[in-house]
Amino acid sequence: MTPTPARDRRHRSTTGARARLALAASTVPLLVLTGCASDAGAEAAATGVVDYWMWDTNQLPAYQKCAEMFEAEHPDQDVRITQIGWGDYWTKLTAGFIAGTGPDVFTNHVSKYPQFAELEVLAPLEEHPATAALEPADYQDGLVDLWTGPDGHQYGVPKDWDTVAVLYNEELVAEAGLSPEDLEGWSWNPEDGGSFEDLVAHLTIDENGVRGDEPGFDKDHVAVYGLGISEAGGSTAGQGQWSAFAASNGWRVTDEPLWGDHYNVDDPALHETLDWYFGLTDKGYMPAYGQFNAAEGVNAQLASGSAAMVLDGAWMISTYAAMDDISVGTARTPVGPDGTSTSMMNGLADSIVKDTDNPEGAAQWAAFLGSAQCQQEVARAGVVFPARQDATPIAADAYRQMGIDPEPFIAPVEEGSTVYFPVTKFGADVSALMTPALEDIYANRVPASTLTGINDAINVLFETDETEGS
Repeated sequence: MTPTPARDRRHRSTTGARARLALAASTVPLLVLTGCASDAGAEAAATGVVDYWMWDTNQLPAYQKCAEMFEAEHPDQDVRITQIGWGDYWTKLTAGFIAGTGPDVFTNHVSKYPQFAELEVLAPLEEHPATAALEPADYQDGLVDLWTGPDGHQYGVPKDWDTVAVLYNEELVAEAGLSPEDLEGWSWNPEDGGSFEDLVAHLTIDENGVRGDEPGFDKDHVAVYGLGISEAGGSTAGQGQWSAFAASNGWRVTDEPLWGDHYNVDDPALHETLDWYFGLTDKGYMPAYGQFNAAEGVNAQLASGSAAMVLDGAWMISTYAAMDDISVGTARTPVGPDGTSTSMMNGLADSIVKDTDNPEGAAQWAAFLGSAQCQQEVARAGVVFPARQDATPIAADAYRQMGIDPEPFIAPVEEGSTVYFPVTKFGADVSALMTPALEDIYANRVPASTLTGINDAINVLFETDETEGS
């Protein structure tokens, strides 16, 4: 997608950016700053320290090796990695920006970076020679576009990519008289669920041993659900839940693949998808709201034998590979009414903080994170699919050695049958509106058409923004 021209604006100082961040994060408790030294920036300038923040513990060992390799090439730089869990990461990051005690480089998410870019917290990559020299063609198609703002500036070095596929308990599938081939050609539709729902029903077993497609099935006392579910409602766009179904029914989150300014949450294609999907709970084929601890993740349902199949993202493959008690198979998401098996695609990136006191070291580290040397090291660890195209087959081999077939995650990227995770302004506002509305559909089974009112409220944000900017 060609970026749209940015409106003219005057230069904003770093002080002004911090003031706006303080206003945006006025509810951030001051205690998150405990332990941050007030002279951390001065120390970085004096010693060549590069503070790097990330949230994923599984990836930490691989990036520590990358830091060792980087320091061997740049002995004047000292990379210090801080890992903070997702739940606290963004709060502490914002607080660090306000106080000037944050990182020099950090792992960024597409739902967060639009606001950071607008507040001028992020440095455009082309401002630094080290990151300006990176080749977009080295990365999977679309990842550079994902991290390019409407002003034409790139705000992140592509780090990894992910898609969504089905993971299943091979033993439970075999006990149901099914083979992996039965999961290859399946399809779904919002009227009766198609062959996908037929398999979900057959894999569901009540406490008396009766399957979901057999007479006498007790939907109120289920021992094994055909399909697991976690993260109540699916957040903004159902990435790890229902996004593949909605996308293969022709729904797109916004009016443009990237940086759209109109949400399509009022689309009947989405409504009928959600009514069917959450309707699986009414039939007893999928857990009801609150039945499992959402914090444990959907992988826990598969591991415990409470679910025969789940939908999950590529970032979780190593977790499933580590399950000792079960053998895990993988399959593509089912073909939808539009004739495609589609997956939502996302990708993280490493961003440089604009007011870093060590701009040269920060840019060199960010560029190294996107290099073949580092990303191939990460690929060998088998924790994610790194962003570079040359790292994908290495990661795929690592997953196969772990006993997981990665092809269902790779195929949508190779075929081009993916849709982007939404990248727009007002990400936090959209999430605040969508999350409870989707929970209401799941928990209370209200019609999905109620999202039409939410859609109006979302789009008012963009309409007001255009009016104020004109």
